[in-house]
Amino acid sequence: MVLTLGNYRQVLAARTTDKEILKNAQDGGIVTALFAYALENDIIDGAIVAGPGQLPWQGMPMVAMNRQELLAAQKTKYNISPNMKLLKEATRSFGLEKVGFVGVPCMLQGLRKAQVYPIAMRDVPDKIALVLGIFCMEVFPYQSMVQLVEDHTNQKLESVSKMEIGKGKFTVCTERCAVTAIPLKVTHKYEQPGCHVCLDYVANLSDISSGSVGTPDGWSTVFVRTKKGEAVWNGAVAEGWFETQPIEQVKPGLDLVTKLATEKITKNKKTLEERAALGVGKGLRNPYLST
Repeated sequence: MVLTLGNYRQVLAARTTDKEILKNAQDGGIVTALFAYALENDIIDGAIVAGPGQLPWQGMPMVAMNRQELLAAQKTKYNISPNMKLLKEATRSFGLEKVGFVGVPCMLQGLRKAQVYPIAMRDVPDKIALVLGIFCMEVFPYQSMVQLVEDHTNQKLESVSKMEIGKGKFTVCTERCAVTAIPLKVTHKYEQPGCHVCLDYVANLSDISSGSVGTPDGWSTVFVRTKKGEAVWNGAVAEGWFETQPIEQVKPGLDLVTKLATEKITKNKKTLEERAALGVGKGLRNPYLST
């Protein structure tokens, strides 16, 4: 059996009702609103997020401990933000007892492994209170993203107001509303090579995962995956933090999510097989597919 979309308890279309969060959101504002709700309700006392770095659109891990810090970290950066490096420090230097964490699928593999085998992570695993995941096909090293944008849009990153991947294109919007759409076949050479051995598109190991694929502009597809995630999600919906629609009633719907998840698995499984043929297969196991 192929666990293309992972295990989940609910899947739906959603967007936040918080206008301040939605105004600057990448899509439906799911991650920012969930962490804001969790902070207000003492579910977490801080969250490790991809904040702004020193360079334009550079992702840099940060511990957000209030709403303003969450707002400062909004929007997808599309380059590597090593959020795992702050996990231990969040509990030691920041003194967090209930840690929120957001990451792409590869980060969550490391985080869950650290919970099971807490080597050099003493007293950390039991403080992970809420894990949010983001759909991810691949990311770019920072310098590669600079070259991708500047070479193919003739724009400096400083002038970019938003980047997004969808409908087969990497789209770059500037502050002056100029829009350039780059076919994804052009972006492949800029991708982080490590992404090509990842078989998870929808963040299977999160408590709640979300992404724009499957829902109309301004909305997100949300998978509620764990009992803990469901308690948080249901509480936030009950307090009016989100408006929702059945996923069956929106376009393009879950079929597109399944299609892209399958494409990632199929493509990257070939990379795994090629590496195994080189004699390095012993350490590369497929955690999501039965054999």
